[in-house]
Amino acid sequence: MDAKEIKSAVSSLDKSTDDATILKLLNILNDGVEPTEKLLRETKVGVAVNKFRGNSNPEVSSLVKKMIRNWREVVQNEKTKKKTGSATPDKDSKPVNNNTKQSSTESKFHSGPRNPKTDGINTTLYDNTTRNASVSALYTALAIERNDSGEHILAVSRDIENEVFKAEYSSVNDNYRNKLRTFTMNLRNKKNPDLRDRLLTNKIKPSNFIKMTPNEMAPESLKKEIEKLHKQNLFDAQGATEKRAVTDRFTCGKCKHKKVSYYQMQTRSADEPLTTFCTCENCGNRWKFS
Repeated sequence: MDAKEIKSAVSSLDKSTDDATILKLLNILNDGVEPTEKLLRETKVGVAVNKFRGNSNPEVSSLVKKMIRNWREVVQNEKTKKKTGSATPDKDSKPVNNNTKQSSTESKFHSGPRNPKTDGINTTLYDNTTRNASVSALYTALAIERNDSGEHILAVSRDIENEVFKAEYSSVNDNYRNKLRTFTMNLRNKKNPDLRDRLLTNKIKPSNFIKMTPNEMAPESLKKEIEKLHKQNLFDAQGATEKRAVTDRFTCGKCKHKKVSYYQMQTRSADEPLTTFCTCENCGNRWKFS
């Protein structure tokens, strides 16, 4: 595939939402792309493919990881040959200045963990060392398993920090530190690539991100596990309830009888009212209210 064909496939991939189409396009790219550092930079195919690394479909995520790994190896071998002089440099390629920051249009792969130092990114943005350290920590967390440009990751990190700073009335206080610590820990979770992806692809704006609760930021798998555990605990608690009070204070909405047994439980936070579970002793109708 030439650059034009790859860009066309990348464009289609960006617009795809169903797994069947995504898999088809990924396989086309896997079979047709003969990776070189120049081609990957020009087409940004690495960035496009890597967005599906955390896809919930294991077939998609597995294929993406395989493609990224193979392309990285080919590019690394290409660099090694150039360094040893066993390959002739591309006449169209420009000299690389190692002291130059990574270009925002660059889509090459990164080997090993990324952080501002390894990416050549300056995070000394403010006179306050705590704010600079916060930006650096956010950058390192956002860069996990990502191939986005350093400048883009820095911009998102800076925006998140700035939103927290503004929310605390432009003050570096304990609330500021605790919030940044919580956000960084959630972003650093390797099982939560979707959160990093949504921030770096602007699906979540920093202004909205800082309002999210830890539960909202948690990986989908953990959310489902928490919900499952909550339901099981509620079921067990209900099953363990042996004694029910019988009263005539409640009226069954089904048969209108007033002989109703009930018990109460705390199913929400401690400051919320108890939930009352009722059973009609006449027809067996059940209901609850808070």
